[in-house]
Amino acid sequence: MGILSRTSYVIRSKINSFLDRTEDPTQTLDYSYEQMRDQLQQVKRGIADLTTQKKRLEMQKRRLEDNVEKHNGQARTAVQQGREDLARRALEKKKAKMNQIEELDRQISDLQSQQDSLIDQKDELQARIEEFRTKKETMKARYQAAEASSQVSEAMTATGDEFEDVGRAIERAEERTQDMEARAAALDELHESGAFDDVLSDKDSIDRELESLSTDSGVDAELETLKAEVGGEGTEAEADVEPEAEDLETEVSDADVEAELAELQEEEDT
Repeated sequence: MGILSRTSYVIRSKINSFLDRTEDPTQTLDYSYEQMRDQLQQVKRGIADLTTQKKRLEMQKRRLEDNVEKHNGQARTAVQQGREDLARRALEKKKAKMNQIEELDRQISDLQSQQDSLIDQKDELQARIEEFRTKKETMKARYQAAEASSQVSEAMTATGDEFEDVGRAIERAEERTQDMEARAAALDELHESGAFDDVLSDKDSIDRELESLSTDSGVDAELETLKAEVGGEGTEAEADVEPEAEDLETEVSDADVEAELAELQEEEDT
């Protein structure tokens, strides 16, 4: 598995884990971006470590090359002095150093290949991160705009519901007001008609009607008495002048009444 694949796998795992802990996508995007940057830094540190190892091998190679030159010079000097044995030993050391140099060349070449590959992957990862950053900022802007729009819509919806509640409250208040006005008018009408007095009394309608007739009779009788008194005061002088004629008229009237009563009684008996 390449380093980019491992990095992508790690990032996806951490993103999924993070998604389980948060519901804000903007935070998720920021978190993902920071994780990718951390992975990029790890890749850069890996390249730096690899380059350091390569430089160490290159320094070691240069020391071996210096030793090769040194042994070569020793062999020449030994030959000039007739010391073939020393010359042989110097050449043997030279050969060993050259073999080490060849091994170092292979290692350096391998490290250089890895370094070039890591640099290419680092550049690709960095390009992806920059692309992700652009998308992240775009998505965050879209999300924030959508969130603001949603909040406005929710506010408008809530306002509509509140207005609807207010409308229903006004209707209920108007109905209750109309009921109270009708009740007040009814109470006034009952009060004017005397219905409240009837309610407080234990008399039925017949008792109340007879009582009214009795009251009217009493009033009429008293009225007649007053008229008689007033009329009597005006005719008092005439009564003194002709008393006999008035008495005679009274007696005649009484006799007529008695006769009529007798006739009525006979009719009832037959």
